[in-house]
Amino acid sequence: MSITFLEMAERVLEEEKQPLSASEIWFIAVNKGYDKILSSKGKTPWATLGALIYVDVRDNPSTEFVPLGARPKRFILKNQIDTLGGVIPETTKTPKIATSKIGFLEKDLHSLMVYYGFYYLKAYLKTINHSKSDKKGFGEWVHPDIVGCYFPYKDWKGEVVEVSTLMGNTSVRLFSFELKRELSISNIRESFFQAVSNSSWANEGYLVAANIDTDDDFRNELKRLSTSFGIGVIQLDVDDPDSSDIILPANSKDFIDWETVNKLSSINPDFSNFLNRIINDMKSKEIRKEMYDKVIDKEELIKLLSKRSI
Repeated sequence: MSITFLEMAERVLEEEKQPLSASEIWFIAVNKGYDKILSSKGKTPWATLGALIYVDVRDNPSTEFVPLGARPKRFILKNQIDTLGGVIPETTKTPKIATSKIGFLEKDLHSLMVYYGFYYLKAYLKTINHSKSDKKGFGEWVHPDIVGCYFPYKDWKGEVVEVSTLMGNTSVRLFSFELKRELSISNIRESFFQAVSNSSWANEGYLVAANIDTDDDFRNELKRLSTSFGIGVIQLDVDDPDSSDIILPANSKDFIDWETVNKLSSINPDFSNFLNRIINDMKSKEIRKEMYDKVIDKEELIKLLSKRSI
């Protein structure tokens, strides 16, 4: 039995019993396996779902969907609004949160992530410049901020590497990171599902931020999302880079989504160059550290970040 996009959206909203954006509906549907019974599915199904819901709300007087709020716009079913006595749930209202003033930009965190990735994940990281991507025919959430690769050559003896390679298991690991300045109840869902879309192709995908809300309800939601979709969470420490840590581990996978890797390589030259660099380093078994993002010395990194913070 197949279902349409709108039928799938209704099913998710009925089960979740809370307002959801189109992208949230899609990724919950994937988690539940509903995408497997869709009657059709394109290259960017989350975008197709969003467009169909928007059109249905706009043009169909009998639509089951009620739009709520903005940035992002979420939807709820008419019968759920009736159940709530016509009161819009508080979760749909953009919350005002008290956060410390952040002087640095998201791009300023790249060097900090590269430092942490090199020393604590033993990975060589490369920034992916979004402006270089050909976005035609693809959704907004396709490009990771940083990618990385772990090579076993320093940890394994040469003969072990050789045998594992001959047996088709190189133990090379690929990482993908989505960076945010902060995570709170106001942006957690959009940020998390962006990380799912951008990073779930890798052996390990992470959502990374410097400021992460400590509210118990927020942390429970963060943990629930991480457990459901396998995306880990890293908190960066701008004052002490060595205190950065994985607060929620990623679901480490033994397989790579090569279809998505091929898509990324075809639309972004930085990602394509990253793959070619891995090929060269694997062939030579000598990693050219200077060909990846520069790993800045700790003291220099702290000075750099302190200049950008207020």
